[in-house]
Amino acid sequence: MHRTFYEYLMTLRNPNDHGEIAEFAKNAFLDQSFPKQEKDYHRLSDYLELNGNYLPTMAIFDETYHDYLASESTGGDSNQ
Repeated sequence: MHRTFYEYLMTLRNPNDHGEIAEFAKNAFLDQSFPKQEKDYHRLSDYLELNGNYLPTMAIFDETYHDYLASESTGGDSNQ
């Protein structure tokens, strides 16, 4: 079973980590409108460009999405 980007992102939540990706995960969790079932890069990117005011730069999403794809190709269980 392949997980969604949101499911992957939630594995990166950590209240003790204040890095950009952990903050992205925390804020996506708090975003009630985040497309939780989405896997498509362009749809997620469009959503975040319009609604992701909690993301200081889209490069954070790009890096996280790249890591998501890598984790999916290796079985989906690699956490950072």
